Amino acid sequence: MKRALSVGLGVISVTLVLAVSGRPALSQAPSAVPTLQVDPAWPKELPNNWMLGHVVGISIDAKDNIWVTHRPNSNQYAGKTPPVIEFDQAGNVIKTMGGPGPGYEWGTQVHGIYVDYKGNVWIGFGGGLPYDPKKPHTTDNAHVIKFSPDGKFLLQVGKFGKGTEGSNSTQYLGNPTDVYVDPATDEAYISDGYINHRVIVVDANTGAYKRHWGAYGKKPDDAAMPPQGSGPAQTRDLSAAPPQQFETPHCVKMAKDGMLYVCDRQNTRIQVFKKDGTFVKEMFVKAKTDEGMMPARPGDIAFSRDPQQSLLYVVDMMNAKVLTLRRDTLETVGTFGHRGRNAGYLLSPHSLALDSKGNIFVTETTDGSRLQKFVLKPASSSR
Repeated sequence: MKRALSVGLGVISVTLVLAVSGRPALSQAPSAVPTLQVDPAWPKELPNNWMLGHVVGISIDAKDNIWVTHRPNSNQYAGKTPPVIEFDQAGNVIKTMGGPGPGYEWGTQVHGIYVDYKGNVWIGFGGGLPYDPKKPHTTDNAHVIKFSPDGKFLLQVGKFGKGTEGSNSTQYLGNPTDVYVDPATDEAYISDGYINHRVIVVDANTGAYKRHWGAYGKKPDDAAMPPQGSGPAQTRDLSAAPPQQFETPHCVKMAKDGMLYVCDRQNTRIQVFKKDGTFVKEMFVKAKTDEGMMPARPGDIAFSRDPQQSLLYVVDMMNAKVLTLRRDTLETVGTFGHRGRNAGYLLSPHSLALDSKGNIFVTETTDGSRLQKFVLKPASSSR
């Protein structure tokens, strides 16, 4: 038995299917938006009575193993859990790493994680704890560390405690959020970040500075930006007077065609660039909610697994959803999730990644503090 509830998105019609389990799935014509079903049993129970804190970063390696970063110091019960965990497809923990060690500076708060084409693990540090609502992002966490697949330290970019030189520094970072390594050039692209307002490119092997840019490919400007508001108060359309600089570059991802996608989270938009920083296009993203069309806060991006990578999956941190966008036009054509505690719903979505089969993994920070898997279903299953 299935009970279907149709929801209009303005662009297309999406059907939310409630299966016998009562878990939500997204159903749509196979040629447009895939069907996804939450796996409520994934991952398996963690060993040693471990508990996840705020789960902030996720990356999937060439073996389809799932790597996440979480913040053990965000929860008194998570303090003994290693900050970096590798899961297999079945949801078993197969490796952990992270923490202080010789030759590098382990920060006080992890952020993004990225496993490059060689299997090396990049971990960024942004923000600071204990959390102070008047100063949520300290300048201390201002670096990215690269490890080998077995956890050997290889490289540090930036320096702990030195995130104060500004967005045009060629030496220091400012609360970096995400990393992408281009296999064609061995260049590492870093979205930088909560304090700085730019993308910076370095040599992935030496850390040597290559180039950087701000929104629209311009020279970054660290002048104070108008407050964007939060929650229902953030209803104005920023596209009417587009901010000329990044507010919070929160993710950086490259498609197979070499186009670089940057989430400008607080400015509710996605900008696309060529590898050299030439601006290509942007889209201010919105999501359909009970209050109407609300600005989204794009926190992370993943590409669909078809050869053309025709779809973008985007975490909307404000509205607790995952949006599906056409990659060519950046228009929203689908969505799943809404605020809730049950499996398949989302509280504080932060990052996402796709495995080789098209399954989607979503991390949740703050109130959620969990990791969920949404399984790609064959098109015939929705008929």
